[in-house]
Amino acid sequence: MALINIRHLRCNIFGRISALYKKWFGDQPSTTTEAGLQLQIISRDKHNISRKQISPNAIKVLYRLHKAGYKSYLVGGGVRDILLGLDPKDFDVATDATPEQVKKLFRNSRLVGRRFRLAHILFGREIIEVATLRGHHVEDNAKQSKTNTSGRLLRDNVYGSIDQDAERRDFSINAMYYDISDFSIRAYGGALQDLEAGRLKLLGDPETRYREDPVRMLRAVRFSTKLDLHIDESTKVPINRLAPLLKDIPAARMYDEALKLFFNGKAVANFDMMQQFDLFEPLFPTLGQAIADAPNGSADRMAQLVMKATDTRVMQDKPVTPSFFYAALLWYPLSERAHEIANEAGLNIYDAHFAAMGDILEQQCQRISIPRRHSTPTKDIWQLQLRLERNQGGRALKLLEHPKFRAGYDLLLLRGEIEGGRVESLANWWTELVEADEGQRRKLVRKQQPGRKPQNRRRRKPRSNDSKTKTESKARG
Repeated sequence: MALINIRHLRCNIFGRISALYKKWFGDQPSTTTEAGLQLQIISRDKHNISRKQISPNAIKVLYRLHKAGYKSYLVGGGVRDILLGLDPKDFDVATDATPEQVKKLFRNSRLVGRRFRLAHILFGREIIEVATLRGHHVEDNAKQSKTNTSGRLLRDNVYGSIDQDAERRDFSINAMYYDISDFSIRAYGGALQDLEAGRLKLLGDPETRYREDPVRMLRAVRFSTKLDLHIDESTKVPINRLAPLLKDIPAARMYDEALKLFFNGKAVANFDMMQQFDLFEPLFPTLGQAIADAPNGSADRMAQLVMKATDTRVMQDKPVTPSFFYAALLWYPLSERAHEIANEAGLNIYDAHFAAMGDILEQQCQRISIPRRHSTPTKDIWQLQLRLERNQGGRALKLLEHPKFRAGYDLLLLRGEIEGGRVESLANWWTELVEADEGQRRKLVRKQQPGRKPQNRRRRKPRSNDSKTKTESKARG
């Protein structure tokens, strides 16, 4: 059988590889697990996954576990992405060693997680995540497994075999294991067939799996857009109805999920699909409500512009920051709240904006926990929107030196594109100032200075000669 060469395939050509799939995998025998899950084992001579394609640090972890007598596998996205010709960002390891046993083997490790205990092995900035193979829940042992009334897993520290672990995986395309002991691939649940068909499908009953972990609904969106997969109908149907379950997910976990959704070059596609499945409002309640109240309104247009700008910067390998992302997304909910406070409390709009900042961030952080290192700059960017309106005199030149000026200016440009009129004129003036040299900047600033009224100075009358003579006489005495 010919050697598999999926390295040069890309995720947007799934429909063209049917014949090749049959050539590579068609004659591979399959068995079933005790739970009835299909299993295919592809030997080393039938695939082209090489250790050179795997992170050297992940290889170190796999071999040390293997030499210590434990089973160890590269699992999930690392296997999937290599088969699809992509460069994996993460290399996760599964083993039959418990987290405590992993920690004893690796001094550079730490144990994390309450819901599911994991070992993180640190190699500088790279983290290799090691998970113990999961098993089926035992209802009478609350210390190992626990669910709430809606079916969400609160604790999931039940260990088992590789077959049981595969049954616990979310999507079939993630139920693939690269065995370091013989370099074979173990593919469960029709993983290879789903890859060939460009299909994203949950393992098990979709509603049960979503209730166990509602974040799987967001992962369905992310995998679909990232890998150009269509979501299987059975996997798709329950999402709109179960979307409100995301409100109960810890806000700290949702912060990481938001980064994966919007900072990987697929923000526009993810935003559109999240709107389609009613998944956006549970993450952004004030913004989601504003968009629902006024489709194609200012808040909606801002969200679309921010997503597009974020994708552009990612594609150009430019930095993207959560502080600007949240400042821009939440600007119109902030403005609306500021006007409400101004009317209710009789405050001026400047003080009302300061009060509204706390309200909007507090509401947002209940769903997505924004660390202070990002929330503080977000407030700075909001404050700059008011300060940029005061573009008269030397204060305009001083604002150019503000550490968050560029972010504030970028938000003003987006506002000008949406609002037009006075805001657009203001944005254009600041653009002239930013692009001008020092001499031109002084001229622009002088034009903005209010005209000075001429001062009426009183002219002193010249003294007469007689007065001068009298003064000299007195002096001589």
